[in-house]
Amino acid sequence: MGNDTFVRAITHRSVGGKNNERLEFLGDSVLGIVITSKLYEVLPKASEGYLSRLRASLVNEGTLAEIAKEMSLGDFLRLGPGELRSGGFRRNSILSDALEAVIASVYLEKGMEAAQDFVLAIFEGRLSPEILPSEHALKDPKSRLQEVLQSRGHDIPKYKLLHVRGEAHKQMFTASCHIESLSILTEGTERSRRKAEQSAAEVAYQQLMK
Repeated sequence: MGNDTFVRAITHRSVGGKNNERLEFLGDSVLGIVITSKLYEVLPKASEGYLSRLRASLVNEGTLAEIAKEMSLGDFLRLGPGELRSGGFRRNSILSDALEAVIASVYLEKGMEAAQDFVLAIFEGRLSPEILPSEHALKDPKSRLQEVLQSRGHDIPKYKLLHVRGEAHKQMFTASCHIESLSILTEGTERSRRKAEQSAAEVAYQQLMK
């Protein structure tokens, strides 16, 4: 692999000059097509919706950062002084972006086949049909809760924003989920209203399934 391309792939924008932002953009697309193709191959009967949710669960920030940590990619990152002091080499967003950039560097230097081999190697163990999450497990908590309630003849839950706290750039939202017919009332607190409702729905779902 060309040294210049790899060095750029592990260089965060906080360093200044040539960094990995453009490579990250390219790597995201390469990663997407490789994972999409593999899922299409190993799950010939899966619906388009299920395949889309599976792909999203595999190429999201959390999974990519997890893989980057397994590779010790943080040890090689080139970060500016501020990011170094704040532990940027452990931050999920920085790790996942760098991994996408590294994928792009493999693609540019060695071609698509090598990039595919690289992606499948680092995702080894995560793409087996036996361990991929089920379609039901991938549904968001609100959808999952509503399906169970309707199947049991109950009304759909009602969600309410209870309060918003914190400064504009770091607000925390608290929402409730109320299932009146079952006297279930739960709360969730997250960084957005949507996530707060999802969190409250997840707690309600767990109570419902006990």
